[in-house]
Amino acid sequence: MVRLWIVLGVAAAVFYIYSVADCALFDRSRVRGLPKPVWLLVIIIFPVIGGILWFLIGRGRRRAESERRIVAPDDDPAFLGKLRLDHDQEERIRQLEKELAELDDNGPDDQTGRRDA
Repeated sequence: MVRLWIVLGVAAAVFYIYSVADCALFDRSRVRGLPKPVWLLVIIIFPVIGGILWFLIGRGRRRAESERRIVAPDDDPAFLGKLRLDHDQEERIRQLEKELAELDDNGPDDQTGRRDA
C-alpha cells in the first residue's frame, strides 16, 4: 500500500510540474476561461485539480480550420502566384536578352564605340 502512495505521489508531482510548465509556456492568445496568470495561480494553489481544470477548460484548442492549413502546392494560391511571377520574370529576361542581342548585332560604327544616328 505504501508503494501505491509513493507512485501516486510521484505521478501527482510530475503532473503538477507539467501543468505549471505547460500553462506558463502556452500561447496567451489561446488561453480560455481565465487570464493566464490566474490559471497559474489556480494550478499552484490546487495542484492536481487545478492541472485537470487547466487541461479541460483553460488550454485552448489548436488554431481554427479557417486559419492557414497545409495544402498541396497545386492547391495553394500563393504558390501558384509565385510561379506566375517567375514565368513573367523569365519572359522579361528573354525580352531583354533579345534586345541586347539586337544591339550587339548592330555593333559600333567606329573604334570609339559611338554610333551614328
